[in-house]
Amino acid sequence: MIGTLVTSSTYVAFLVASFILAITPGPGVVYIVTRTAAQGRRAGLASVGGIALGNFGNACAASIGLAAVFAASSVAFAVVRFAGAGYLIFLGVRALQRGSTIAAAAPRSRPSLLKLFLDGFLVAILNPKTALFFAALLPQFMNPTTSPLEQSLVLGCVFVAIAMCTDTVYALTASFLASRINQGAAPRTFSRYISAVTFIGLGLYAALANPHGTVGK
Repeated sequence: MIGTLVTSSTYVAFLVASFILAITPGPGVVYIVTRTAAQGRRAGLASVGGIALGNFGNACAASIGLAAVFAASSVAFAVVRFAGAGYLIFLGVRALQRGSTIAAAAPRSRPSLLKLFLDGFLVAILNPKTALFFAALLPQFMNPTTSPLEQSLVLGCVFVAIAMCTDTVYALTASFLASRINQGAAPRTFSRYISAVTFIGLGLYAALANPHGTVGK
């Protein structure tokens, strides 16, 4: 199917560009690594799935023109951007509260996989820069003689699949390293503070960064 949409050389170039962009750490990678280090491999993998679905949603949004709306309306862009920033800060504050209320409890309760998945989805979908990123990237590899909507959706799916694979590697690596560091209550408490600071920092970055700057996945 892809061969009917883009030429072989263009598709190879898209794969190379997608892989390079996917392995470049951005807010999504930082979020996944932080989740994994603080809450374990299952949390990291659930976050990978949520981030992937959110990225796919942004790819679809770019395909149907929502990115053009964001580019034309500073108000719409700002509303979604600050909603995403606020949610990241909320996750950071919640991590701090969890540390104070669970510290004296017996074994740690495992977070719901669905909740972790939804957190990752919201973090990704509430980043309008991702839709703008897809709107800027995908047309560079599209065939002008074929349906632009179909092409952008297919290429968006390919990019999301590549990013999901590289994000999984990041999560597994973070899990491997964290399992050798988190030995006992003190390191677990420290990791909660690290995750809280990271989430709040990502939220502040998303809120204060140049709206037209480049952001990773």
